[in-house]
Amino acid sequence: MFTTTFRVAHMDCAAEEQMVRMQLEPHAEIQHLAFNLGERTLVVTHTGAPTAITQSLEALQLGAQLVDHEAATTVPVAEDTTGQRRLLTIVLVINAALFGLEVVMGVIAHSLGLIADSLDMLADALVYGLSLYAVGRAVTTKRQIARMSGYVQFGLAFFGIAEVLRRVLMPTEEPAFGLMIGISVVALIGNVISLIIIQRNQDQEAHMQASRIFTANDVVVNLGVITAGLLVWLTDSSLPDLVVGAIIFVVVARGAWRIVRLSRQP
Repeated sequence: MFTTTFRVAHMDCAAEEQMVRMQLEPHAEIQHLAFNLGERTLVVTHTGAPTAITQSLEALQLGAQLVDHEAATTVPVAEDTTGQRRLLTIVLVINAALFGLEVVMGVIAHSLGLIADSLDMLADALVYGLSLYAVGRAVTTKRQIARMSGYVQFGLAFFGIAEVLRRVLMPTEEPAFGLMIGISVVALIGNVISLIIIQRNQDQEAHMQASRIFTANDVVVNLGVITAGLLVWLTDSSLPDLVVGAIIFVVVARGAWRIVRLSRQP
């Protein structure tokens, strides 16, 4: 039995962690996987040589490099994930509810910032849903689910970017900054609650770390939309809303493209 440590330079989100898991699932010699998204490392406990595992990771084109290989004294025991599933389900429901609220109010308030933030919530909810739904299913099914969620996210982001360009070329009604700020504060409260719920779970496995990172990023996005609302009020211009919306749409599109690209790997 051996433990082999890999540095995966471009593994920095839950979607990529899921793709790595799918890529390595056919390897019967693997006994345990330990991810650290913060340090972008993966420790594999396995039997035999690490050659095939290394080749599979390199095929993902995430910059995987073998950094350590040594004999293993013990095999880590997988922990009960019932509590984790419960927490992730709660966070998934909160994200889905905030998505519905923000997309509806974004249309009413003519705010691309709110609509973009809602799509960011949807992107996170899709990743959480993928993680929960794909457990125990075949690798091909997992890849199909990941690819589908990526296409949905990418399509929504593309629509959002096109809408930004349309509003730049054909100015529309100025966003209702009061609704922008109010709904963003509600979303901020929801994300803070999610972060508190996740922080109660001290597990350091990758999907829980990713959930903390995603939720913390959502808080930052909420603050960005609130700031945009204040700037709309102060400048009497819709430009801050368009800028914030465009930035969020690009981030969502980037994440979606990474999911689609990784799901196509052999």
